[in-house]
Amino acid sequence: MPDDAAAARAAAEEESAFSHPPVDPDITAAYGDHPDQVIDFYVPRPGREAGAPTALAPLVVVLHGGAWRARYDRRHVTPFAAYLARSGFVVANVEYRRGGEEGGGGAGGEGGAGGAGGEGSVPPAGRWPDTFDDVAAALDALPALAGEVVPQADAGRTVLTGHSAGGHLALWAAARHVLPADAPWRTDGPAPLRGVVALAPIADFEVAEKLEVCDHATRQLLGGQAVFAERSRYADPARLLPTGIATTLVQGRADVVVPHQVAESYAEAAAKAGEMVGLTLLEDVGHFPLIDPAADACAVVAEEIAQLAW
Repeated sequence: MPDDAAAARAAAEEESAFSHPPVDPDITAAYGDHPDQVIDFYVPRPGREAGAPTALAPLVVVLHGGAWRARYDRRHVTPFAAYLARSGFVVANVEYRRGGEEGGGGAGGEGGAGGAGGEGSVPPAGRWPDTFDDVAAALDALPALAGEVVPQADAGRTVLTGHSAGGHLALWAAARHVLPADAPWRTDGPAPLRGVVALAPIADFEVAEKLEVCDHATRQLLGGQAVFAERSRYADPARLLPTGIATTLVQGRADVVVPHQVAESYAEAAAKAGEMVGLTLLEDVGHFPLIDPAADACAVVAEEIAQLAW
């Protein structure tokens, strides 16, 4: 558990991140029949980076966090998506099916700064296999969909990003070509990505479980303890290496929601697999500033994305 000072800072960071009003997208398109199978698109706004191309813009795909729970939908990252659009990117903010109550609400933290409560005190995380079905389907549909509804998107310069549980999904989506042969989401080759920027990702399930991240959300995502070990083979990014895709992790050292040890463990696993993964550790930064347009950490995130995209 964090000490009082750390908990207070985490609460203040969370309040700041969720103080911004939701930003409506320019276009919303469906990639399936379920209400959650939609993608919001944001087009580049004035104020884009100097020297950025004026015709086509890189496509940044955002996978939101929220511990894979239904109460946390894509609305809480719409200010972040709009911020990236102001930086000169076409942004695709992906929704997907989550666990727990249907039709759950908008902004909120991911188990709270301290992860209060036992495993039974919060709605279950994720749906197996629906959450993974949706992310795979969205990424498969995205190039054609973006070309149709946002012609200024350059799908050849796509960067995948995600925060927390969304960071897990971003790493997983980039690793589908190294899934076990019997996985329904496996692809024949790597995704056509410029790279992945995973923000405070739940990137190593074993370490996340030891640290009780988001009230054992990883265990719930996979369907419980009885199937955790077997399904981890299909879902844990730390076991899906190397990917051959440029990957950077951005992580706050003061994060008490998804501690930095989770990202560090993934980076170590990648190195053992022969792959170098960038790890940017930000001092005195917690979980939510990474997606808070008012925070300096968010500018660092945009720069990491730009380095891969431009």
